[in-house]
Amino acid sequence: MASPARRGAEPRTPLNRDRVLQAALALADAGGIESLSMRKLGEAVGVEAMSLYNHVPSKADLLDGLVDLVFREIELPSGAAGWRTAMRDRAIAIRAVLSRHRWAIGLMESRTSPGPATLRHHDAVLGCLRRAGFPVALAGHAYAILDSYIYGFALQEASLPFDTGEETAELAQAMLAQFPAEQYPYLAEFTFEHVLRPGYDFGSEYEYGLDLILDGLDRALRSPDNDRSWRLW
Repeated sequence: MASPARRGAEPRTPLNRDRVLQAALALADAGGIESLSMRKLGEAVGVEAMSLYNHVPSKADLLDGLVDLVFREIELPSGAAGWRTAMRDRAIAIRAVLSRHRWAIGLMESRTSPGPATLRHHDAVLGCLRRAGFPVALAGHAYAILDSYIYGFALQEASLPFDTGEETAELAQAMLAQFPAEQYPYLAEFTFEHVLRPGYDFGSEYEYGLDLILDGLDRALRSPDNDRSWRLW
């Protein structure tokens, strides 16, 4: 007969792949992907590390699953409001997702066994572009250019030694104090007339650059010889 304490205990949530991946996601967000181990993951879900292999057979499979979880957070572009709006919204959404999961920046396009959310995302992006009239080659160019910019900016932003406008201004002033302005006149001009102006935010550069790319893709799409789609400018 079960003891009163045992009868009153809450039933244990069964372990499954999604629960394991969600716990791994929380650990990666908290300490980076390098800190994630099967031992720590087992502790997080309350089992021995060996039990995890019933749900994630290998570290590679664990990474595949984590990347798929991140892609699951990105809303699929529909193109209902036009391809440009869809690609812009997607780029902004990815940046927001990567700000929550910075460890994922270098992994998003590195997996050789992508999961269903990853594949749905890529298919939706290409479908949006193709339905808008992009030839296959131009759709490929657009996807490559946009993702290079999105992930490149996210990587640069994550590695910067400042987070706020105030920290940016403090660092810029400290750097300028180390050398005479006349020795690096254009750098000094840029710092005083741009970086140190009230309201400066490096992150605002993201949408400015994104719109330049979208402008170029729009010109390429409208060009009568858009089969020669490498001519973006």
